[in-house]
Amino acid sequence: MISNGTKLVRDSIARALMPPQQITVSEWSDRYRMLSSAASAEHGPWRTRRTPYLSEVMDALSPNSPVQFVTFMAGAQLGKTECLNNLIGYTIHQAPGPMMAVQPTVDLAKVMSRQRLEPLIADSPVLRRLIGGTKSRDSTNTVLHKDFPGGFLRLVGANSSAGLRSMPVRILALDEIDAYPGDVDGEGDPVALAEARTRTYAGRKKVVKTSTPTIEGRSRISKSYDEGDRSRFHLPCPECGELEVLAWRDIKYDRDEDGDLVLDTVRWACPACGSLVAEHHKTAMLEGGVWIAEAPDLSHRHRSFHISSLYSPVGWYSWEDAVRDFILASKPGETEALRAFVNTVLGETWKEKGEAPEWERLYNRRETYELGVVPAGVSILTVGVDVQADRLEFEVVGWGDNFESWSVDYRVIMGRPDEDKTWEELERAIGSGYPLAGSDVRVPIAKVAVDTGYATQSVYTWIRRQRADQVLAIKGGPDSYPMLVGTPKKVETTEKGRRLRRGLQLWTVGTGVAKAELYAWLRAEQPTNPEKTGFPRGWSHFPQYEEEHFKQLCAEVLVVRIKRSAGARRETGRRYVWEKTRERNERVDCRVYARAAAYVAGVDRWSSEDWATQAELLAGGGRSSAPPRRRRERSGWMTRHQRD
Repeated sequence: MISNGTKLVRDSIARALMPPQQITVSEWSDRYRMLSSAASAEHGPWRTRRTPYLSEVMDALSPNSPVQFVTFMAGAQLGKTECLNNLIGYTIHQAPGPMMAVQPTVDLAKVMSRQRLEPLIADSPVLRRLIGGTKSRDSTNTVLHKDFPGGFLRLVGANSSAGLRSMPVRILALDEIDAYPGDVDGEGDPVALAEARTRTYAGRKKVVKTSTPTIEGRSRISKSYDEGDRSRFHLPCPECGELEVLAWRDIKYDRDEDGDLVLDTVRWACPACGSLVAEHHKTAMLEGGVWIAEAPDLSHRHRSFHISSLYSPVGWYSWEDAVRDFILASKPGETEALRAFVNTVLGETWKEKGEAPEWERLYNRRETYELGVVPAGVSILTVGVDVQADRLEFEVVGWGDNFESWSVDYRVIMGRPDEDKTWEELERAIGSGYPLAGSDVRVPIAKVAVDTGYATQSVYTWIRRQRADQVLAIKGGPDSYPMLVGTPKKVETTEKGRRLRRGLQLWTVGTGVAKAELYAWLRAEQPTNPEKTGFPRGWSHFPQYEEEHFKQLCAEVLVVRIKRSAGARRETGRRYVWEKTRERNERVDCRVYARAAAYVAGVDRWSSEDWATQAELLAGGGRSSAPPRRRRERSGWMTRHQRD
């Protein structure tokens, strides 16, 4: 009897000696790919003509193409994930070799394996014969690792440095890269770590990146798209035959007196001839579509494609669906929904408004609640601390449902950060919490975020004496940092250079992301009847602060810096940076740090019910949400207070 190992070796040798079939990824998909009813609404044989725009994308990934890098920036409902699945299937069957597929997290990698990859293998006979099931006794395959004759597929999460640096690969598929963390386990950018795995294969590698974009200036997929040939899919007009891009500005429709969409009025207006084209023509238009590159001289090495959900095949996501979503997202106070529309439907980056909100408007809408008292509606308190040469400044922020916030306290503590008495005064100020309005309950501080950019060692010394799960050491990341808060990294080591297991952790804060979010919230228009309609998402309440508070809060602006080639003949890139409009800006920094503390506390994952539950706990004298205590507690003012 032939063992499985012997059979595997024999099959690998036989396949290696066979001349490869000269077919492309799209041809392979049409010939061999079966869509599972469990993973696709349109199950059965794969048909590239259903999504003709994917043909050229897939063929750029074929071994007979000289292209090494493929970037696919796209909206939702377009089949970009299935494009990656076709590449995986093709490689297993036609061009075996080491592959790595990266998802934003390890959990999502497992989901992708179970919901996408396993049905792909099970429903495609040519793949089923090459890869055994994960449940067989002698199988070398697991949820995150698939062996096949001549190669393997490794599925990893971008949040795991161990997985990203595991082994050399020839094929690298990076899915939804704008959702990757900015830094993974303190070892740097996960995209760069993954790409380093392909260096061994030089000119034979294939690196494909896909994602819906996020914020302009911080979107990985947008940056990668700009580095390629920048191809857009052009469709022929049914009336004049001119090739045009489906752009949102050319989608026309009528609305009734209530602002609702009038049925059957959605049309595409051809920019060339002005004809109004109904969506049922889109199938024929897609079949005649062509990719046209803005930088064709780069097409031999790096193909980059951009397409919106307006190209979605008939029966998937319609122009009418897009218009309805746009109308809903365009309502006042729905900035987040509008950003989601731009990112996921149009497949474009969201351009943050660079102007700071008017400080006078914020000053004029101050409220009369008492400073140092927690208003009703607050579910959790966080603190942001800014460290200066001669003082500490801190803000206590109360957070409620829908990120409604109240500035509970703001103080300046004069004293050098290298003096214990300065930190002792901070402990006295916030260590006992704050009284809840209308009761004798004191609300404890859930988390404190302290900036380590100045007097770093003095800050570290104080933080070491506090509870590690409540006091955070933070540093601001560059303006291009893509996340609100990154993965913490240990900064304390032994004399041999090894990181201490229980050493101090440093959190990187995407100050650019936080400021953009904050300024969007501060620009919201005050509702005329908030008792009935509520406040917009992120509405910020302020007590009777002086003018200086609001001037500092609005002291930064987002500007663009253009990079040019030698001699300044052409633009080579753009960089977005936050710049101060006045010297003092500690108030905005403290608010950003308090927001980072709230993020680490987990409030971004809370539902409305969670917010309400936490508010009830506080009103009844319970604790605000905080991570469970570690087995080894550090002494400190927070621990002492809670024991008293």
